[in-house]
Amino acid sequence: MKLVLTALLVLPCFAQAPADSGEQPPIRVDVTRVSLLFTVQDKKGRFITDLSKDEFQVVENKKPQTIAEFSAESDLPLRLAILIETGNTVRERFRFQQDAAINFIETAVRHGRDKAMLMSFDTSPEVVAPLSDDTQKITASIRALRPGGGAALYDAIFTACRDHLTKEQPAEKFRRAMIILGDGEDNQSRWTREQALEMAQKADVVIYTISTNISRIDTTGDKTLRYFAQETGGQAFVPFQASDLDQSFEDIANELRHQYIALYRPEPLKADGLYHTVEIKVKSRKDLIVRARHGYYAPLANR
Repeated sequence: MKLVLTALLVLPCFAQAPADSGEQPPIRVDVTRVSLLFTVQDKKGRFITDLSKDEFQVVENKKPQTIAEFSAESDLPLRLAILIETGNTVRERFRFQQDAAINFIETAVRHGRDKAMLMSFDTSPEVVAPLSDDTQKITASIRALRPGGGAALYDAIFTACRDHLTKEQPAEKFRRAMIILGDGEDNQSRWTREQALEMAQKADVVIYTISTNISRIDTTGDKTLRYFAQETGGQAFVPFQASDLDQSFEDIANELRHQYIALYRPEPLKADGLYHTVEIKVKSRKDLIVRARHGYYAPLANR
């Protein structure tokens, strides 16, 4: 019997669930190793890019694992989903959001190598621009957005991961990432927060969030955005004012180019359909901060 596990380099196959079933579709993968894409920074936020394989330790379910492959990656092709809230709560600072997102697309997406998609969400998610390296079309779509009402954040995350990001599989190593620009509140989604997170984890999508809440009060929405970022190995940004959005996007762009990849074959290898916790740390440097996803979903052996 062949056991299989999820990894960064493999395209999951999604079976569609009935529109009103409320059930998540099964995901089938076809690889026997786990891939961890992660970032290392010091306490001042500077990227550390000169570490070797022997300086890291991977632990799965509290058991040390052997790193089979390791590399520092600064030029991986990107598959990006930009999710922009267009509900009424963001109306006052919507122009700032558009300008910052456009600047990011124009500087971070490389023609012929990267692709990005744009999804807006208010009462429901809508693909405004499909995955493409045509930055002019994407920026024109951003400029055409108009704020409406409601917020279906979880549906937007779930749909972008399942129906779009996982459809792309370049021949070389690549990374999938999502940037969410909104206040983190949800009052319209059919999928739950946990279902949205699970779909992102199964699709190997790292989530970065930029809060549009400028009240300087740590809201429930901010906590939700922080939760998605932490669980997937991304980062949450809370700009103090709308004009700071550019810096948040610039920080994300820098991080996307300063990362490591470690691959290992889990011991013991279990195809149990459960979530397996994973931790990666620098063995000899307590002053360094490692950000990576917290685990992965193993498939069932009979799938």
